[in-house]
Amino acid sequence: MRLYFALIAVLLISSGAAQSADISKPNNGGTVMKHELTPLPYAYNALEPYISEEIIKLHHDKHQAAYVAGLNKAEEELEKARVAGDYAVISYWERQLAFNGSGDLLHTIFFKNMAPNAGGEPNGDLLDQIKKDFGSFEAFKKQFSSSAATVEGSGWAALVWQPEYEKLYITQILNHQNNELAGAQPILVLDVWEHAYYLQYQNRRADWIENWWNVVNWSDVSKNLSAARSYVPEKVSVSM
Repeated sequence: MRLYFALIAVLLISSGAAQSADISKPNNGGTVMKHELTPLPYAYNALEPYISEEIIKLHHDKHQAAYVAGLNKAEEELEKARVAGDYAVISYWERQLAFNGSGDLLHTIFFKNMAPNAGGEPNGDLLDQIKKDFGSFEAFKKQFSSSAATVEGSGWAALVWQPEYEKLYITQILNHQNNELAGAQPILVLDVWEHAYYLQYQNRRADWIENWWNVVNWSDVSKNLSAARSYVPEKVSVSM
């Protein structure tokens, strides 16, 4: 669940994602947010030949849209439980909130992380931080690709900023919400669920990963890092 709120923090600061949620008037069940599918920042065919128009349409208009619908359903059911005071199935709907909310937010980051005529290497402060935390850009790229290739089943590879440690890490996210580094904020994510690539790459996940690097929008990743760094946790000192 903490990943869900970390994802919200990055999106609200860096991409204006708050505009995609219409906050209704509070009632006895609390404030419920009506979520909408975030539009693509480019045309369906903009990432060809690396990602086909067919995949982008299916991925965004069907898969991400389903997570938005599931998120809204979870919000509604949790409100009903609060109003009725009936929490018999609360754990189910909280799991649905984490799964669908994280799925929606990760996909929003994912689509913004890509652009036509992109790829190559980052520069400036992002590159400096990558070199500091991974040794070199090539070392980072190899670790990230290996992380994506070895996700068991469905999930993601993610470059995250951990504010308490002031450091970038690469993590695997299982499904959309499991196995995360607590408090870390994703700034670059790669979807390795089969729906992200199977129509074009079949079971060749390694080819999908290799070609994806050609569309990475490093400018967006840099903005996400700046946004993630804007949260500076209070340092706790312990006196004996």
